[in-house]
Amino acid sequence: MSEKLTELQNAIVASDVPRMAASMISYAIELESSDIHVESAEYTIRVRFRVDGILRPIIEYPPSLHSALVSRIKIMSNLKIDETRIPQDGRTRITTKDGKDLDLRVSTLPTIYGEKIVMRIQNRSRKIPTLNELGIDDHNLAIIKNAISAPNGIMLTTGPTGSGKTTTLYACLNVLNTPAVNILTIEDPVEIQLDGLNQSQVHPAIGYDFAFGLRTGLRQDPDIIMVGEIRDKETIEVAVEASLTGHLVLSTIHTNSAASTITRLIDMEVATFLITATLNAIIAQRLVRKICPNCREEAVMVPELEQKIRRSIATMNPEERNRLGLADVNQPIKIFHGKGCDACGGTGYHGRVGLFEVMQLDNKLKDLILKKANEHELETAAIAGGMKTLEHDGIEKILQGITTPEEVYTVARATEITVTEKTEKQ
Repeated sequence: MSEKLTELQNAIVASDVPRMAASMISYAIELESSDIHVESAEYTIRVRFRVDGILRPIIEYPPSLHSALVSRIKIMSNLKIDETRIPQDGRTRITTKDGKDLDLRVSTLPTIYGEKIVMRIQNRSRKIPTLNELGIDDHNLAIIKNAISAPNGIMLTTGPTGSGKTTTLYACLNVLNTPAVNILTIEDPVEIQLDGLNQSQVHPAIGYDFAFGLRTGLRQDPDIIMVGEIRDKETIEVAVEASLTGHLVLSTIHTNSAASTITRLIDMEVATFLITATLNAIIAQRLVRKICPNCREEAVMVPELEQKIRRSIATMNPEERNRLGLADVNQPIKIFHGKGCDACGGTGYHGRVGLFEVMQLDNKLKDLILKKANEHELETAAIAGGMKTLEHDGIEKILQGITTPEEVYTVARATEITVTEKTEKQ
């Protein structure tokens, strides 16, 4: 058992609320958690940590200690301790004993059994991973580096909340960050401070939103602009204008795939000729848990799962299949899993890796965009041109023993084209 968990248990037994709060945060950091959930029930208070994207039950304590703990956390994050009827949001900065500089974003929510607290942990001193460390393979990496080395244009990352989009953009900015360029970021919030960047945080309550920040940021003589998110027509219009006037713009947008990003831009009334003129690349991504290296072993694959994987391999671009050594779609397939050990808390997983779908706009895709082709047609043409879907990238990581089919199919849909369709499109 972890010393920090024992310390948390002892603090609960002693009803030492300040030590409870400190031990809870310390233990969450040890487990590399992204969030702490403190939830009220009728007869107990439950604490769960989000580890590798999954909530893990940690401990329970009696309701008699809850109001004091809530007050302690509210004081830490400058919230009103006497206000329990409405949600509140705050933040605080802490430094751990080993020198880690952390931001805690605190959110409270009134429930029928008392206030629930969620604390988002942001490690301000954590190292930004390289693009390779994110799980981007050489094929996709070449497309991304080509997109961000262009003198102007737009590169978009897309995916649900918590899929690592901002981390990918930071990794790109690390590549671009040199004394020869002026890089400006407009974020909500500024998650990681990087030397050499001019980072600004929006404040929508006073009218400082992404569109306003991007428009005024153009007067700061930037070479490269990173916008936290494209949420509306105005923001994408300014981004297009910026790219046409010689700036490289990096941003995120909420869609389900690379192809659906293009249809989303068309829905936002961006002219198709502007999309083809400014869009360098689109990265769709998800995060999946990695198999624990300490307890990894070969797994038995059920026939239904094997058929699903083989169907996915059949929809890959032939060149991609050859690169993976899968020219014969009937050759034996090995998969792995983690049987569970102390190092991974019995889950069989430790850490996460990205699945990536990277679309570059070739002439075939540009013609389809100008004709306002549907999402299916765009995806079919992109795969024929060499794009790997999220599922395809997931299958590759399954065969490499990095993750499991269960993880991949939790976040990636099956690719809905056939080899015949690809051949016809080519």
